Amino acid sequence: MIELVCIDVDGTLVGSSGHVSDAVWRAASSARARGVRLAICSGRPAFGVTGTYAERLDATGWHVFQNGASVMNLAGGETRSRAIPSALVSWLIERSRALHRPLELYTDTAYAVEFDIPRTRAHADLLGVPFERRDLRSLPDPVVRAQWLVSHEEAELVLTEPHEGLLLSHSLSPVMPGTSFINVTPEGVDKASAVRLVAEAYGVPLDRVMMVGDSANDISTMRIVGMSVAMGNAEPGVLDLADAHVATVDEDGLVEALALTSAEGTP
Repeated sequence: MIELVCIDVDGTLVGSSGHVSDAVWRAASSARARGVRLAICSGRPAFGVTGTYAERLDATGWHVFQNGASVMNLAGGETRSRAIPSALVSWLIERSRALHRPLELYTDTAYAVEFDIPRTRAHADLLGVPFERRDLRSLPDPVVRAQWLVSHEEAELVLTEPHEGLLLSHSLSPVMPGTSFINVTPEGVDKASAVRLVAEAYGVPLDRVMMVGDSANDISTMRIVGMSVAMGNAEPGVLDLADAHVATVDEDGLVEALALTSAEGTP
């Protein structure tokens, strides 16, 4: 029996339209009515449109943002987030400026980017926030995540570069098909570590947790939960690992995944 479903956003909840379909919202409401907890499990931050997705899925529950660096309870305001050490934040800023490579820095509630280019403006639009060029050193709270915004070709280079004390993971968005997102979190922090915290908070065994995703940054979670579901548009490594496959995000594959939590749908 699945008691908790962890849901990726880009390529899982949100497709090329940039919106969540009505069919998915109906399926989510049905799952919640059956007593299933639903948790965002995304590289996106908790603010902007993603925060509204989380509230609509489960307004009183725990959600995973920032690729696991932000673990937040929307109702109580409690967080279990982990910050990047300040020395490593400074190193990332210096590297971004030296290489002229777009870098975003995030706290639980805000973000900063210094590059005003089409890619960074498009990402602000995807997040559902106004674009604002901001000094990377101006964020007042601890930085929990960084993110390189690069082309697919440059992503291969970035992923091979040393980032001592940090963990890199690659993700994509159907809304920005020409961009690779390289998430940067403290070493040991990823979606899997965050899902463990959420499951513990609910008192749900990991074998009663489902992860639905499409990208490489979902694999760590898929390996620890009782049921892993790959969207039809998922990357090859995700498809190979998953216990079940559903339709693509644009074909409302998440509706199929949520149906697997019912007595009739569970294999």
